Amino acid sequence: MPPASPERWQCDAGEAAEAVLLIPPDAHRERHFEIACNLTVRCGDDLAGAWHELVVLANGAQQWRRRISSSNPGSVDGLDYRFSRVLPVGEALRLVLRCAVRGVRRQRLLVEADEV
Repeated sequence: MPPASPERWQCDAGEAAEAVLLIPPDAHRERHFEIACNLTVRCGDDLAGAWHELVVLANGAQQWRRRISSSNPGSVDGLDYRFSRVLPVGEALRLVLRCAVRGVRRQRLLVEADEV
């Protein structure tokens, strides 16, 4: 029997370097999720050599990784990654986001999963 409303899962890790979101298994049905990962950094006025990086792991396997030079002096910059995942009956999904920065400050690390 389908749920009354689609599932929505979220982990807002704030300024932390890692966010972990665990979507538990469902014993009765397959589920399809759209997943959004977001890293936001606060940039200073001098960004010489500054960068930020986001790594996304899904059930322990690297799904995506990107490091870019930080821009937008005196403002914010960030990285976004979106992907879909089908969860078979009885399978959980463990999402881990890790970020690293140099010359900027972590502002927000967020992962959201919406059932479609």
